[in-house]
Formats: sequence, C-alpha cells, structure tokens
Amino acid sequence: MAASPTRPGRSRIVAEINVTPLTDVFLVLLVIFMITTSMMMESVADVDLPTAGETTSEGKGVVVSVTSEQEIFVGDRPIRGDDAELVTALRDALRQSPDKVVILAGDRSVVLGEVVRVLSLSKEAGATGFALAAE
Repeated sequence: MAASPTRPGRSRIVAEINVTPLTDVFLVLLVIFMITTSMMMESVADVDLPTAGETTSEGKGVVVSVTSEQEIFVGDRPIRGDDAELVTALRDALRQSPDKVVILAGDRSVVLGEVVRVLSLSKEAGATGFALAAE
C-alpha cells in the first residue's frame, strides 16, 4: 500500500480569500455615496418643493430654481433679465454639464405656465433631458 500525501484524519489547509465580505463593503459604500451625493445637490434659492409618492434621484444636471416670487436661478446664478439671459445662462451651464439634463426645482405655488416656459427655454438652450425636483 502506497503512502498518501496527506495523512488520514488531518484536513488540508485551504488558502483562498473569501471575497464576499469585501463585495458587501463595496456595495454599502456605493449606496452611501449615492445617497450623500443626491443630498449635496441643493439650490441657493429658497423653494418649497412639492411632495411626491415615489421618486428617483438623478445626481447630475443643471438645477433651475423658480421661487414663489417668480425669481429664476440657474444653479446659484440669479437671472434678472428676460428670456435671452435665461437661455444664455442655461447654455453656459449645459456646456459644463456632462449630462444635458435640466432639473427643475419649482416652488409649490409656481403656475404651470411658468414651468412650461422654463422647460421650453431649456430645450432651446440645448437640454436633452428634464427632471422635476420633489421632496
């Protein structure tokens, strides 16, 4: 009878790395970063956002805020002039944005006509996608 390389009754040492805990840590970090980046995207304008039942968050895009006093902000830049100034500001912001998405943060009291006007001017400025901000 030939001798076996391992003795009976003794187990072999398994030298493998278990990657499951590492994958779990990466997934938790990914979720944390996704949540914190969506919370960091806030507007300068004080806007009372409407509430929605189920929302998805997009972290990238140009935020256009419309306050209850009909003031318009592109990011943190106030728009004081006419539609041409809004289109110019949107073009500048969309050039710097990797996604050509406009996120409209309109106050709860803003009328639909103003929202449609801002979205129409956004499309004229080169936006390819639109999102509405809600709480």
